[in-house]
Amino acid sequence: MRYEDYIANLARLAVELANGDGPTAFSDEMFGQHRVDRPTPDELAALLAELRPALDAVADGGPLAPVNAMLERHPPRLHISDHDGLGDPHLHHAYDGEPALDWLARGCGAALAHIACGVPEVVLGRCGARGCPNFFVDASRNHSRRFCGNTCASRTTVAAHRSRAKGN
Repeated sequence: MRYEDYIANLARLAVELANGDGPTAFSDEMFGQHRVDRPTPDELAALLAELRPALDAVADGGPLAPVNAMLERHPPRLHISDHDGLGDPHLHHAYDGEPALDWLARGCGAALAHIACGVPEVVLGRCGARGCPNFFVDASRNHSRRFCGNTCASRTTVAAHRSRAKGN
């Protein structure tokens, strides 16, 4: 596994949780691979109070105090892991099987710190659709993503088309 993929996966998990996407196949896979129970609603609420400002700071390129606060409160426990058993060791920021809040806060906080410091090939953005508060992770080669998903992209495209049609 490439380290950038690990960072992107943790960022994607943070974004899914902050966007309120609920349980997804991706989050189920992440929790399962790392032997972490899904957080309770109360645990998630506590984490989101820290995570959303950190996501805001990284996505907007603003002051990074919220990311540093997460790192201070939930310091990463950097170690080498081969949890998938494929002989492909890679760095982890939290130990598999830790309590959900600890695992998420350590991993997501460290991933956001890496992205804020310019980890190549991983960009955290804010949806460009009017009124959408969601975030997205863009790991594409050209970093051209502008929307959190197809719904917002389509809604924006249709609105632009209707606006042009009215002008004719």
